[in-house]
Amino acid sequence: MTFRYDFAPTPFGDALAVFSDEGIVRFDLSESEDPSVPWLLEGTARQLHAMPEPDPGAADELAHLLDSYFDGEPIRFEDHLRLDWRLVEGFPLLALQTICDIEWGETLSYGEVAVLAGHPGAARAVGTACRLTPFSIIVPVHRVVRSDGSAGHYGAHPERKRFLLDLESR
Repeated sequence: MTFRYDFAPTPFGDALAVFSDEGIVRFDLSESEDPSVPWLLEGTARQLHAMPEPDPGAADELAHLLDSYFDGEPIRFEDHLRLDWRLVEGFPLLALQTICDIEWGETLSYGEVAVLAGHPGAARAVGTACRLTPFSIIVPVHRVVRSDGSAGHYGAHPERKRFLLDLESR
């Protein structure tokens, strides 16, 4: 199996996109001003047990989809990209796949996702799956909100979650 990487622009900065032979395996919005810093790629390499190779242009299709998404077009990324789920297993996988079915502009609570994923009472586990998703934006974890309807967090960036929810509510 070979792994390649490229970067795709977002309003939050360039994001690391890692691809396998089977599809996109990680889309990571960096916490750093410079997403090319080695620790970002090294963490992914540890998870994959292989170092991805640079592949300029590999994220071109994704970048086009992101442009459309951020222009307000209701993009379902999984309709256009093959997702390689190898970095997720068990209940987190089930939760994230359930989240893929939340429509543009809609939200569900963590508890509602847990019920739909067949594990009532696993709201906290849904939150953990959202926090650890390897597919920022692509799997719309930003559409999962607290039971009181408030947005909650998006990693360390609740302002990003609010931005995405506002984008989709227009």
